[in-house]
Amino acid sequence: MKVRKRKSLPLASRLFFSHLVVMIVGVLSYVVISKISSPHFFSQHLERLQREGTDIDDIRSELVHSFDSAWRSSTLWSVLVGASAAGGLSYWVSLRIMQQLTEMEFITQKFAAGQFNERLPLSDIPEFNRLGSSFNRMAASIQDVEVRRRDLVSDMTHELRTPLTVVRGYLEELADGRIDEQQQVYQQLIKETRRLERLVNDLQELSKAEAGYLPTNIKPVDLYPLLESLVQRFKDQLLEDGPVLLLESSPSIPLVLADIDRTEQILINLIGNAIRYTYSGSISIRTWFDEQLWIAVVDTGVGIATEDLPHVFERFWRADKSRNRNSGGTGIGLAITRRLVELQGGKIEVESELGIGTTFRFSLLPAY
Repeated sequence: MKVRKRKSLPLASRLFFSHLVVMIVGVLSYVVISKISSPHFFSQHLERLQREGTDIDDIRSELVHSFDSAWRSSTLWSVLVGASAAGGLSYWVSLRIMQQLTEMEFITQKFAAGQFNERLPLSDIPEFNRLGSSFNRMAASIQDVEVRRRDLVSDMTHELRTPLTVVRGYLEELADGRIDEQQQVYQQLIKETRRLERLVNDLQELSKAEAGYLPTNIKPVDLYPLLESLVQRFKDQLLEDGPVLLLESSPSIPLVLADIDRTEQILINLIGNAIRYTYSGSISIRTWFDEQLWIAVVDTGVGIATEDLPHVFERFWRADKSRNRNSGGTGIGLAITRRLVELQGGKIEVESELGIGTTFRFSLLPAY
């Protein structure tokens, strides 16, 4: 069965017809009420004149006829003039509203075509003004996402190109017999493939985290054993002339509602970042309780500039624009970290000062 598409009137016509209906109802009400009440009021006026001594018996019918004729003429002209004025005003109002809507449609079409710098102008109509402000906020957000997407493509291209180039170079030389099959060559190939694997895994993890597909197993846990094991694990990776890793926490910290695996992932990311940017001094893991359990990773590293702090947890953002893999990543790790904290009902904050160090701290809900 074929469904016929119902035609719909444009908004300008609807506005005009709505005004026209209101005008017609008003005019009809005026005409009907006047027609019913005017003769009665006129007869009362004639009776009052008679009581005052005016003789109107001979001309009463003529007066009534003249009044009726005058009433019809005045009503006709009133309706014509009023309808013309109201119709013209309705058309002007409808046209004015539609002009702004048409302008909005034109700008949104340009925005949909990829011109992300387009913005809606402010309007003197409050509803349109609110709509325009909401659109402009959305447009700024989408433009920001588009900029980050392009940066991501550029960054990922660079990050992938280097290990792929190294792997291809070794494989070509092995295939041509220009180098011998040595253990060192294979170790280098393994290192580069692991780097690729880690990058792909981070991208997949971020995609799942932002889409809300990361499973979490929230239950009461004691985090102190985890903190101890992480400190011991990372101590083994530190150089003798590198920073000292310290655990500043009471063994009797309260239980929290958390996913132990996700919390471990959060701490690994934060401690790994601290080690990367701290060449000497110390890295401390601290805990305290203030309505929630707070865990902080405090380092004496290079620090982060004040103007960069609001962007630290943004996707694909990084302060290091040189694309040096050894001194700066793609920002994926911290973006995943923030999402993992939020999935467990906590929040994460950062404080830093250039040349002094950085503090990352996050909270978890108590298990009571």
